[in-house]
Amino acid sequence: MGMKRRKIIRLTLSYIVILVVAAIIMYPLLWVIGSSFNPGQSLSGSKMIPENATLAHYKELFDPDQSDYLRWYWNSLKISTLTMVLSVILVSLTAYSFSRYRFIGRKNGLITFLILQMIPNFAALIAIYVLGLLTKLIDTHLGLILVYVGGFIPMNTWLMKGYLDTIPKELDESARIDGAGHLRIFWQIIMPLAKPIIAVVALFTFTGPFADFILASVLLRSKEKYTLAVGLYDLVAKQFGSEFTTFAAGSVLIALPIAILFLSFQKYFVSGLTAGGTKG
Repeated sequence: MGMKRRKIIRLTLSYIVILVVAAIIMYPLLWVIGSSFNPGQSLSGSKMIPENATLAHYKELFDPDQSDYLRWYWNSLKISTLTMVLSVILVSLTAYSFSRYRFIGRKNGLITFLILQMIPNFAALIAIYVLGLLTKLIDTHLGLILVYVGGFIPMNTWLMKGYLDTIPKELDESARIDGAGHLRIFWQIIMPLAKPIIAVVALFTFTGPFADFILASVLLRSKEKYTLAVGLYDLVAKQFGSEFTTFAAGSVLIALPIAILFLSFQKYFVSGLTAGGTKG
């Protein structure tokens, strides 16, 4: 009876902790969503459940005459998608090389990547800006994409290498006996098995640029090239700017592509461990 009571107490405490954490996480999100439907531009009178809900702020965002929000949205989607694709390709090749091959400089390369992943991009803002000036990539999306991709490689290489190390090397050897080359082993055997970690890397490398403000604000100068984070900041930071509820509406819409991407990749987080492990 005592054990049953302790079990009930532990279960109750667990649910209480979960509810408290959920409330802490959900409250600001629900407050921002509620603010986006409140009339007016001030947040002082905003309520989580607005009395006179309106879609005026969302209409304003999608009106080209009042806002460049759609352009900023497209810029963010373009930069984040290209960063994700390039990062997944480069990280997969790099991690596979470190995981499967032994070569001169391998250990030093891994140590270098380990050190680089400890240094955030914004710690090298001056160097990045000077490099952008020298290469004439300031105020270009290409320059921003290259900085993002370069910044994501060290951390995600270690992340993917750790996963690839768990895939039995006997699969590679069996494929070589059957006459498969390095590229075929990588593409047809290792990558199908690595779908869960590829999905994780893709999600990380998409959400990072999509929500980044610091690097984008340093490298981008033209308003038509702004990303969402920089554009929304400009919306409320300009002189006499007070469009806070419009800012809230824009912030709510930022979550849509990230949520869609997460739901699309969710199945790969729990599957793919046996895919490609059998001979065709």
